[in-house]
Amino acid sequence: MKKTSRPSTEEIQSAALLLRAGKLVAFPTETVYGLGANAFDGEAVGRVFEAKGRPCNSPIIVHVDSTEMVPTVVAEWPQTAEALVERFWPGPLTLVLKKQPAVPTIVTAGLETVGVRMPSHPVALALIEAAQLPIAAPSANRFTQLSPTTAEHVRHGLGDRVDYILDGGPCTVGIESTVLSLAGDVPVLLRPGGISREQIEEVIGSISHPSETKAGAHPSPGMHPRHYSPRTSLLLVHDGAIPKQGIGAYLQLHSAPRDAARKLVMMPPDATAYAAQLYRVLHQLDAQNLDWIAVDMPNDEPEWEAVRDRLKRAATSETKEPR
Repeated sequence: MKKTSRPSTEEIQSAALLLRAGKLVAFPTETVYGLGANAFDGEAVGRVFEAKGRPCNSPIIVHVDSTEMVPTVVAEWPQTAEALVERFWPGPLTLVLKKQPAVPTIVTAGLETVGVRMPSHPVALALIEAAQLPIAAPSANRFTQLSPTTAEHVRHGLGDRVDYILDGGPCTVGIESTVLSLAGDVPVLLRPGGISREQIEEVIGSISHPSETKAGAHPSPGMHPRHYSPRTSLLLVHDGAIPKQGIGAYLQLHSAPRDAARKLVMMPPDATAYAAQLYRVLHQLDAQNLDWIAVDMPNDEPEWEAVRDRLKRAATSETKEPR
């Protein structure tokens, strides 16, 4: 029988002890499952990079269980951070700020800034509290592959590369956190996610777009051009123009497919509900030996920004959008 209940106190304590001993623990958050290590243990964080096959220029977000833990990680805390935390923490918002010297450079890809967030999942919070230390954790998958939203996704993707997996059931948000930099004079949205640009601007006013990603360390995870990808070719299509050749599946949103697909998946018309299902659906289809997965591309509307970002980075190709 598939386990869906929260891990026991004993399981969480066991996982916390492993973290303190330099081991890797996969755990649920409201966004995706994370692959966690003691944020102050550079060797343990190095094992995260090794397990994922993650390049050293991609920083890792540090997770805390309270605002009291933030000063152990962050050196500066502007008023904008206080306002955003009051509104959105715990939740899927990561803030990039000047780091404390105690945070190893491997966590931050050598940058003087660190991304920090407080997840809202009770298992994640309980694990951090039990470990009594912040946890550095990217998504618990091989680099560039689909992010995991269940413990089974972690087992399938990482296998014995992780020392312990806490099964907290499926993630509810389903895509990674929003990443906002407050390290400069102007707030910059580095990665769209579970908190929208509009929600942030309601609190602190206008925010900026990131400049073009250059060689070297990225200011945020999730900025590589290829990311969040199934092994099966993912095609972004418009007006139902799916491939005529091969066997595939179609994620329908607006338009019916022009040709037959082996599997038709009706996706929710609401952006939040769509995001919650996206990775789960792609994991299921990726296991079916298809030639392609075609996705009906969402409209270019503000509420779809995060979903469009994930799909564009995951895609093998995209047909031209009709004028």
